[in-house]
Amino acid sequence: MGRSYPLETSPQRGFPQRSPVFKRISHTFDVCLAVASATYKEWAAYRTHSMVSILVGPIYLLVQYFIWTAVYGDLSTLGGLDLQQMIRYFGASALIGYITMDFADWNLQMLVRTGKFLTFTLRPIHHRFFALSQKFGHRVLGFIFEFIPCLLIFIFLFRIDMTPSNIPLTVISIMLAFFVNFYVNYCIGLLGFWLVDAGSIKQLIGILTSIFSGTLLPLTLFPDWAQHILLFMPMTYMGYAPTVIWTTGSFTLGGITLSGVYAIAIQLFAAIIMYILSEIFYRLSVRRFSGVGA
Repeated sequence: MGRSYPLETSPQRGFPQRSPVFKRISHTFDVCLAVASATYKEWAAYRTHSMVSILVGPIYLLVQYFIWTAVYGDLSTLGGLDLQQMIRYFGASALIGYITMDFADWNLQMLVRTGKFLTFTLRPIHHRFFALSQKFGHRVLGFIFEFIPCLLIFIFLFRIDMTPSNIPLTVISIMLAFFVNFYVNYCIGLLGFWLVDAGSIKQLIGILTSIFSGTLLPLTLFPDWAQHILLFMPMTYMGYAPTVIWTTGSFTLGGITLSGVYAIAIQLFAAIIMYILSEIFYRLSVRRFSGVGA
């Protein structure tokens, strides 16, 4: 009888072979890294565009400081936040925006409008994964040239304490907001399959997202009935949730106060729901694209 070998051992070298699952994960990681790296190098050629935010971010925070100082007056708290927490809120909101900012909707609509999306139907890679990998590379550039410089300006020039209330929870919350933001924007981009020009719809949704994500105003300043509705909207977990976790370490909305852990669990649920919706919408959109193309 011939010599037998363990199921996962190479007879040539005697080293354990990688399982199919591990190979698939490794391949997926390699593809993601390659696309992210290429995107980083591409956008690095235009890094001055990102560095403009070094001026925009501080000016934005300075304007917020003057506005809210006037609004507070003799008030000690507003919407559950004192003046110092409010300034920290907008500082954190600006910094988080540099990490979670997304262009998947614009990019996807451009591909559909120009017909270049057809090439992705022939590639052995899901376009959503390709777009997500692009975002990783793009936001690494943003982290270096936008997030870090503005964080240092907020701390050393404006003398604002930007230390997160709970660093591990804040990091996890921002990561989840990163994914929720991407899946929401990807769904918006898929409108390009259904509308001749989705630009106006995109602008409208962009305005509503800015309002309902807490970028323009803390959601606790909305009426109670609106806050209860916002609890079930994904926009809340794109900006407001990570911002208040950074600022206070907890999540408060609609008279409900949750610890950072429970808030992150809800964020994770929102990310999963948006992923599922993006997949369903993607399949319907591609089916329509194939039908029209035929």
